Amino acid sequence: MEIHELSLTGQLNELKNGSFTSTELTQHYLDRISNFDEDINSFITVTADLALKQAKESDARYKSKKALPLDGIPIAHKDIFCTENILTTCGSKMLSNFKAPYSSTVVNNLSSDGVVVLGKTNMDEFAMGSSNETSHFGHVKNPWNREYVPGGSSGGSAACVSAQLASAATATDTGGSIRQPAALCGLTGIKPTYGRVSRYGMIAFASSLDQGGVLARSAEDSALLLESMSGHDPKDSTSLNETVPSFLKDINTSIKGLKIGLPKEFFERDLPKHVESSTNETIKTFKDLGAEIHEISLPNVDLSLPVYYIIAPAECSANLSRYDGVRYGYRCEDPKDIEDLYMRTREEGFGSEVKRRILIGTYTLSAGYYDAYYLKAQKCRRLVANDFTEAFKSVDLILSPTTPDTSFKSGEKSNDPIEMYLQDIFTIPANLAGLPGISFPSGHHDGLPLGVQLVGDSLKEAQLLQAVHQFQKVTGWHKKFPEVK
Repeated sequence: MEIHELSLTGQLNELKNGSFTSTELTQHYLDRISNFDEDINSFITVTADLALKQAKESDARYKSKKALPLDGIPIAHKDIFCTENILTTCGSKMLSNFKAPYSSTVVNNLSSDGVVVLGKTNMDEFAMGSSNETSHFGHVKNPWNREYVPGGSSGGSAACVSAQLASAATATDTGGSIRQPAALCGLTGIKPTYGRVSRYGMIAFASSLDQGGVLARSAEDSALLLESMSGHDPKDSTSLNETVPSFLKDINTSIKGLKIGLPKEFFERDLPKHVESSTNETIKTFKDLGAEIHEISLPNVDLSLPVYYIIAPAECSANLSRYDGVRYGYRCEDPKDIEDLYMRTREEGFGSEVKRRILIGTYTLSAGYYDAYYLKAQKCRRLVANDFTEAFKSVDLILSPTTPDTSFKSGEKSNDPIEMYLQDIFTIPANLAGLPGISFPSGHHDGLPLGVQLVGDSLKEAQLLQAVHQFQKVTGWHKKFPEVK
């Protein structure tokens, strides 16, 4: 077995045992990136010199018996997290020359635990997309089949872990951008409770929905990284002042008696046979593990998609107003005056999907339409959240497919925004309610992965990880990876 075939947990154990050094492991991944990523396009920036420097420092700590919790593990960061003196582009021409003057809390927390940074991963521009086709730096390809998309917006993070170019990767989720690419690339991806992970230094798309998380091979690997990333941060006003539990403490405990709810609104949809079959097989496995299965109702969940596509663009239009060509980022050539500077910088610097959402958001916030659209959407958002609150009085977790189908071909939905937006139909509700959600591999169809989603009550990440780990102990879907040539 080659070292990239080991899980993150396995690599950490071997580093502790001295089977190989962090420098050897890091160089192995850098070689794989050099050999295979030109076609996949999962990285925007590869930080080889920094990675090898950090790996040598890690080796020195192991030698002196002062190893940190994640010492020497090579990971990648989604290019939405600021990294000091390294390009942080957000997949946009607008930030194509931006080197952040500081690092995000997520980056700092993981670095403090000894991780090695291989580079920054490709993504849909400003995290707006479900296919990783909107990036200024080109499309990302799904390692399982290069004609297909990896999902978005964290497609680069998903593709690099799926192709085994990194042990794991950070990601963000505004409406499904961790869980959807996890499902399409055969990974485990967790979005924690809103506020569990600091947003400081994470470039904003929709501030009330954005949340940082993890893309990894398994629940166990995800637990290790998520615990390191999490915690209260006074620099983020939305950060929860809650103690971070050990996500590994009870991960091996039986889930006998766990109550899992199946929302009838999701299962009444016309699902493809292979999605239905994979989901039903997953439900059966949980039953065999001792979980209780209950039908539940989320009566307002069908409001989620229209509500999201009012609130998210509204927040996007406000957050992206800062990109004006004055302070940092892209600036148009030879502006005639300040108005020309603003207009041409934004016209040239933003891609079409970003501009579409800015226009929608500006419209819904404008005089005469604020009450009709934005205010009403916020009231409906509360109804969706209340449905979850009511459901969790009778069940512990809620299960559904992660996506309506397997991955789709590049370009297939590019000219149909509504069809593209529908890819997040199962994932958006958890973001609106600020709840933790996890997607994990549940099968394959025509050579492409399928995923199932579990949503938990607020701050119940440990329970989600425990349930998925128990599932993964008796199934092997998370151990399957594409052959990368």
